[in-house]
Amino acid sequence: MGARARAWLEERVPLADVVDALRHKRVPHHRYSVWYYFGGMTLFLFGIQVGTGALLLLYYRPSATEAYESVQFIVTRVPFGWLVRSIHAWSSNLMVGCAVAHLFSVLFLHAYRRPRELTWVTGLILLLLTLAFGFTGYLLPWNQISFFATRVGTDIAASVPGVGHGLVRFLRGGNDVTGATLTRLFGFHVAILPAIATALVGLHLLLVQRHGMSVPPSVERDAAGSPGTVRSIPFLPHFILRDLFAWTATLAALAALSTFYPQELGIKADPFAPAPAGIRPEWYFLWAFEALKHVPATIAGINGEFVAVAVMGTGAAAALALPFLVPQTPTGHRVLVWLGVAALAFMGGMTALALTGGAP
Repeated sequence: MGARARAWLEERVPLADVVDALRHKRVPHHRYSVWYYFGGMTLFLFGIQVGTGALLLLYYRPSATEAYESVQFIVTRVPFGWLVRSIHAWSSNLMVGCAVAHLFSVLFLHAYRRPRELTWVTGLILLLLTLAFGFTGYLLPWNQISFFATRVGTDIAASVPGVGHGLVRFLRGGNDVTGATLTRLFGFHVAILPAIATALVGLHLLLVQRHGMSVPPSVERDAAGSPGTVRSIPFLPHFILRDLFAWTATLAALAALSTFYPQELGIKADPFAPAPAGIRPEWYFLWAFEALKHVPATIAGINGEFVAVAVMGTGAAAALALPFLVPQTPTGHRVLVWLGVAALAFMGGMTALALTGGAP
């Protein structure tokens, strides 16, 4: 019966051809190969986000009057609801961390080089979408901290000349953070962003399969004098088994964090209450939050916050166009590495400063 079922399925879906192609596919194996696994770990955590998010949707109610109570019901009455919510929250944080590590490893190993320019672009857009997931999902529990943090975060959009006010109204669904904001961000979080992310993940994986894993220039130079090419391993089963080990380690860390440090619900949001002291966004936005606090009110007669936001936006646009702007030469690669180190040091320093107190 099993043989007949496989034959029936193979006649309609050529799985044997896919498996055969994977068996012949090879992956470079060198001293930097460990960085290859962060992309797979990010994808694994994205899958966990989809699964746990679907479970939470069974009970969650996206309205200002019921959101907090529905989350409270999940964590107190639904069997293992507290664990599912904690896994969802912690996996989002780990996914951002893995995505950032993957991005900078691609940058430092020069994996954006021709013909992988579009792989870099789709990967960076996916990182931005991951941050958007974090921002839109932060308000959904409708607790005090998320309410005021969302108000502060959306206020930043008001610094954009001309369209700032309209942009704030678009994000909030009105002039202030209300139930309309919650409903709007919920729609982005569970429908619009997942649809865009799924399409981009498919395109990104297709590009990776088409062009293969990039080999760093230093490894290529070391292998140039040898009679063979760069050492490689079969994708199936060697690379897959290593990838599965990385997923297992990620799952173990996720289970430990979710069990011993469950996500707190906090106090229900009260729009008429004063903002509590120490309001700040999630850790991956802390560097921008702290940097904005150190910007002068005006710079050369221009609103300082607008200048800072414009610089960040220009940096993001330059990062997207990076493969097309940087000369594909050893000097260009070295300059880019130092720029990446400076950016990483700046973001790390601002984050550390925010965590230790920061500017008032």
